[in-house]
This record gives sequence, structure tokens and C-alpha cells, in this order.
Amino acid sequence: MTNHEKARPTFVGKAAISGVGYTDLTASGGRSVLDLALESARTALDDCGLSAADVDGICTYGLFNDSVSSQAVATGLGCGDLSYVLDLNNGGSQPAFAVMNAAMAVASGLAETVIVYRALNGRTGKKVGSTRFDSPSGQFRYPIGFSAYPYYIAMWARRFMIETGTTEEDLAAVVMRQREYSAINDRAVRRKPMTLDDYFSRGYVVEPFRAVDCTVEVDAAVAVVVTSLERARDLEVAPAVIDGGAWVTGRGSGLDIADVHSWPDLSRNCQHALADRLWRSAGIGPKDVDVAEIYDCFSPAVLYGLEALGFVERGQAGAFVRDGQTALTGALPTNTHGGLLNEGYVHGMNTVSEAALQIQGRGGLRQVTGAEVAVATSGVLVDGSAIVLRKDSK
Repeated sequence: MTNHEKARPTFVGKAAISGVGYTDLTASGGRSVLDLALESARTALDDCGLSAADVDGICTYGLFNDSVSSQAVATGLGCGDLSYVLDLNNGGSQPAFAVMNAAMAVASGLAETVIVYRALNGRTGKKVGSTRFDSPSGQFRYPIGFSAYPYYIAMWARRFMIETGTTEEDLAAVVMRQREYSAINDRAVRRKPMTLDDYFSRGYVVEPFRAVDCTVEVDAAVAVVVTSLERARDLEVAPAVIDGGAWVTGRGSGLDIADVHSWPDLSRNCQHALADRLWRSAGIGPKDVDVAEIYDCFSPAVLYGLEALGFVERGQAGAFVRDGQTALTGALPTNTHGGLLNEGYVHGMNTVSEAALQIQGRGGLRQVTGAEVAVATSGVLVDGSAIVLRKDSK
């Protein structure tokens, strides 16, 4: 049996996201990463009526040692003995994968209630967007100007634009449409509506990106509670059933932050590589999805994702966004929290949590009417993951 013939994963439909917890998303600093993690975890537990005594598993992820361990959070919460802990790396490719791992632990009986969190001082601590990370290829990259993350994504974006006919007006449409959502999201850092003239009045950070095309880095934490579907049905919020999931490790990945240079086609990303296995795992297709939360560390990532997962044909994502199809009243409401571009960069954990809130009917002014199936993606380069959440049928 090949990778493309595998049956649906056995965890599908057996676990659910219940409680969701956020800290403030700020630029002010003054709090430790552990303090942020504990607040988000406690808030998620309170949200669904559980306590630290109910927790027997914790999962988290970080990037270049910018977080705190699962064990530290367990100690801070006052949990008892844990039967499952997992500390992942690789940053924004991980949130959907972390939730999948928690679901697998629950479905297998290894754990009953797992907290999945991401906590970081992304604004006042180590900044992914501007830090020079030590790596094997650094000696070759830094002298030619590849010294920070935006440069790699800009290269991807330019190739995508050349191959698909995407324009800067299309990038502007992503930013403007998502500002419509963030304007009604109290958590969002960037909330001011933006016009096309506003967009083009901004200078380049690295062509074709203006600052508004780049995610806003924050100090923050977000957590969700994953438990069995049966148990979730007895808690204080409706379950968001984990009904599909996929991960891909791209060919040529793993050397360091420059593994982008080994990718064979810069006009496609990890979501293209995992799309078939994602839909197969859930037993559905893109036409069955009511709301999409697409990892958007930079604006073109939304266009990549729309095309990769089959929501639009190749080269049509820009027109889809410009025509209002990703708006609240459009065919596929997308990034209903305003995205990482506007709500804040919690390395995609808030992309997953927003999908859960939409399925639970708790999106507030941003709620998509009748939302029963949501997809959330994680990652934009060569490694990534995605999950499908659905409304409980009971």
C-alpha cells in the first residue's frame, strides 16, 4: 500500500477540541513565556469546565528554543502524573500537527485530556521575522543577503506571482479583506480598515512585501483542550470534532531555515503536497468546507492555500479574494479572525483555535452562518499540516 492509498487515520472522529484559551496579544512584554502559557491553559480549561486535575497530557511546539516545555506547564498548573507529553519544533508548521498528535493520544487511550498550547514572546523576545539564526548554510546565505525569514518568503512569492499571474493588487486584496474581519475582532492588533490607496502608500520591506503583508509579531499564548468526543459532549462548550488531518515533510527539508532552496517548485508549497491525503482522511472535498483558516505569515500564503487545497483553480485565487468570496458573506469565509497578519502571530495556534470557535458557533460578529465544516492549515514552506474540524452530529 503506497502513501497515496492509505486508509483514513484511526483517530478521525474520535476526539474533539473543547475549551479554547487566549492571553492578550500584545507588544508590551513584561511577562515570561511560562506565565503566558499558564494563563492560556487555565483559560482553556475554565472555558470547558475542566481543571488541572483532569489533565493527563500536554503538547506544545516552539521554534529555536523560544517556548517552555510541557513539563514546566504541567508543574505550573499543578497537574498530577501525566501519561503523555510532547514537545515539537519547527514553529508554524506544527499547530494542526500538534492537535492531530493529541487526538491520536486520546483515540489510542494513552491520554484522556490533552492541552495543546503555543506561547512565546514573539515581539519582545526572539523575533522570527528579523533574527539571524545559526545554521549550517548561514555562512553562504548571509553574505548574499538571505539573513531573515521575509527574504525567503519574498522569493517564493515572486515565483508564485510569475507562474500564476498574481499581482500586488491581489496581495492588497488579501490584506484588505482580512482587515474587515480584524476590525470586528477585539483580540486583533491591527484593526484599522485599509483601502487600496492605503496599501500602496506603504513602502516595501522586501519586494513585493509591504509591512502590512507581513504578520504582526506579538507576545501571547493560545491553548486548546483536546479530549474524547464522548467526554467533550458532556462539557460546557460544543465539541469541534477532529475529523481529518495530514502532515507532509517536503523533499529536501530539514537542513536548516534555508531548506526552501531545495524545494523543486517555489510556486507551490507544502499544502499542495498534503491536500489529497487531507481530503482522503476526512472523506470529503473542498466543496464541503464552510470556512477556511489558512496559515498566513505573509499575504501570498492565503493565495497559495486557496489553490493548494482545491478551493480555486490555479491562478484564480487573487480574483477569488478580490471578488469578495473570502468575506463573511462569500462562498468561503477565510481567516475570519483577521489572520496572523492582523490578529497576531502566535505561530498559527490562533488559526486552529479560530476554526474551533467557528465550528462551536462562538465566532461572535465573525461567526459564519451555518458553519459545519472547517479546515485549518499550518505552515507555508516545505513542511506543514492541516486538520478538518466538523460540527458534532449529535
